[in-house]
Amino acid sequence: MKIVRVTYTTTAEYAGQNKTNISVVMNDLGQLNNPDINYHVCLGPDEKTFTHTAFFRADEDQKILLELPAFKRFQEQLKASSPEVGPKQEFLSLVGSSKDIFSPTLGTV
Repeated sequence: MKIVRVTYTTTAEYAGQNKTNISVVMNDLGQLNNPDINYHVCLGPDEKTFTHTAFFRADEDQKILLELPAFKRFQEQLKASSPEVGPKQEFLSLVGSSKDIFSPTLGTV
């Protein structure tokens, strides 16, 4: 399993467009219906700091997201918007989960 978290802060003016772009990505991921990709985006209380958390069963599943045309457009437009704080990527390890993400051997916290 691979877990990636990316956090960044857009300008206030761009936050709405960023939400729209994220919605397009989520729609396309929903249409793919790939059970090996769990992707979530949260918005901070400042209404412009976004945190993306993605759980992938394998590296190949991450490639599916990265090659998605809507995701590429999202990344290009975000970069062009000159975010206040650029994307910071972190790789995480799962300690526990209240629900099975991919493996039937995962327990609960």
